[in-house]
Amino acid sequence: MAAQKGNMEGILMGMGNPLLDISSVVDEDFLKKYDVTLNNAILAEEKHLSMYEELSQSKNVVYIAGGATQNSVRVAQWMLQVPGATSYIGCIGKDKFGEEMKKNSHAAGVNVHYYEDETTPTGTCAVLVVRGERSLIANLSAANCYKSDHLKLPENWALVEKAKYFYIAGFFLTVSPDSIMLVAEHAAKAGKIFMMNLAAPFICEFFKEALMNVFPYMDYIFGNETEARVFAKAQGWETENVEEIALKMAALPKATGTHKRIAVITQGADPVVVAEDGKVKLFPVIRLPKEKLVDTNGAGDAFVGGFLSQLVAGKPIEDCVDAAKYAAN
Repeated sequence: MAAQKGNMEGILMGMGNPLLDISSVVDEDFLKKYDVTLNNAILAEEKHLSMYEELSQSKNVVYIAGGATQNSVRVAQWMLQVPGATSYIGCIGKDKFGEEMKKNSHAAGVNVHYYEDETTPTGTCAVLVVRGERSLIANLSAANCYKSDHLKLPENWALVEKAKYFYIAGFFLTVSPDSIMLVAEHAAKAGKIFMMNLAAPFICEFFKEALMNVFPYMDYIFGNETEARVFAKAQGWETENVEEIALKMAALPKATGTHKRIAVITQGADPVVVAEDGKVKLFPVIRLPKEKLVDTNGAGDAFVGGFLSQLVAGKPIEDCVDAAKYAAN
């Protein structure tokens, strides 16, 4: 890897919702109180708003710079060990949490160009952990205020010009689909690699139109088994079989023929499904003993980060999946 350091600067660019994770171990009653289920990711509604204050009072609360895309980019950066190999764009507030986020990202070696909103607080995500499983409730706040005008500024568009690989989690479709399209179209024109993640069941279901508008541009699509099944259902495909769904995803129409599409679907402790060229490969995961499980928060993001770290270095898909499994573990 070291031999390639010279041309790695800014090779990977991410764009998404920067959120400060407010993570705490809670009990079943807490989930019931706020009407949330484990292993899900949702956007906060009125009924969830008092939860953030309650969590911040918890004695085991931890604050972590998060947001799906930002997590993946930071993991890729950590695996690459080349300062500034990655860049990231999103919107934060001008506040204490925003400063914390900047400090965190710079320390991680990511070249962040945040749009700072004067009037809206930095977005937060409640991470409720029960027996190692997590539930995510995102209060986007400032993250929701991202505008493509910021992306078009010369100093920010320069990051796009420089990058050869782009990764955006599906969550950003609820915020700035036009920004996503600008990057997707640039990647297609320049023959670069554009990648997305299904992110959550609600994206596949309720943001289907925005997702399908950008789908033809995707060279890689990531997701987990739950998202894949919801995606299939939303598409009217009569199957629950993850391998079959991955093949169908990979075969959906593409904007250009420069790159084929590869679908990568994780299934928790079951093998990773990789579909390309009409064939499926299965990769067993590294099993983690139950007593070693801290929690599952960010495991899927870390998986993608590990994968990207090898992909941008030109490694074969087997190496990408190995690194992905290592990072997720």
